[in-house]
Amino acid sequence: MSPIHSFSPNLFWDVELSKLNLDLNRRYIIQRVLEYGTLPDWMLIKEYYGVPTIAEEMQKTRTLDKTALSFISTIAEIPKENFRCYTSKPSNPQHWNF
Repeated sequence: MSPIHSFSPNLFWDVELSKLNLDLNRRYIIQRVLEYGTLPDWMLIKEYYGVPTIAEEMQKTRTLDKTALSFISTIAEIPKENFRCYTSKPSNPQHWNF
């Protein structure tokens, strides 16, 4: 069984799991786990990629949930200011339409 099938089923509800590649889609997978994953999901990416790779990929992403940013910043011991999502905020933040 592919390691991608070990993740919580809710993480990748919008994509076909057979098309996800742990190496080619790592930034997408890591971000999903950090924002919506459980502790077992975190342990899977930590074991597969390692904290330095996870932190490196998340430093490049444009958007990351504040909680996920705080978590990876603390775990990797990297200041939040070093993350692209912290320094480049959306110019026109969208509001929820209820």
